Amino acid sequence: MQDGLYAKFNTTKGEILVALEYKKTPGTVGNFVALAEGNLENSIKPQGTPYYDGLKFHRVIPDFMIQGGCPQGTGTGNPGYKFDDEFHPDLKHDTPGILSMANSGPGTNGSQFFITHIPTAWLDGKHTVFGKVVKGQDIVDAITQEDNIESIEIVRVGAEAKAFNAVEAFRTFEGSREKRLAESKKAVEAEMEKLAEGFSKTDSGLRYQILQEGKGSKA
Repeated sequence: MQDGLYAKFNTTKGEILVALEYKKTPGTVGNFVALAEGNLENSIKPQGTPYYDGLKFHRVIPDFMIQGGCPQGTGTGNPGYKFDDEFHPDLKHDTPGILSMANSGPGTNGSQFFITHIPTAWLDGKHTVFGKVVKGQDIVDAITQEDNIESIEIVRVGAEAKAFNAVEAFRTFEGSREKRLAESKKAVEAEMEKLAEGFSKTDSGLRYQILQEGKGSKA
């Protein structure tokens, strides 16, 4: 096994091994790993109790994906908190076996995740990709609704993976929220300025462009 951080899903149907993108999406991976190992405080299970053990795949759509991680088993549950999306330009829903966060809109990530059967490019920029199946895609494809996650074992191979502190990574991501919002706002403003090139600006801030001078008398 190559150096890296892995999640071994022990399910009703067999074992799925997923390589986690802890360098590219440290906050999301930190949340997942810390929950899986029982190290992250949540409103569902006592700290020290692995969060995902015993939960079911509550939503399975053939030729699309399998979804799990809901403590209620209905698709409406979360760990008592929500966190922001963490998109990385290198991570896409471009192959089968992509591990990605399920959500109900921007900034509503919690504990639910899905693993794809097929490429699902339409989900790019909407769901955070944070891992990929490296063994057991046949198990992913065989799982049916109500199959269980018996346990999730986190496997660390190599010095960097062993040094990864999941709780700290998640807390750091959460703590940088204001900075991310400011950077996002700055990027939007820069894009608006670029689009407004060649336009005049009124005192109120309204942008306009004269396409053709009129010939009538001025008021």
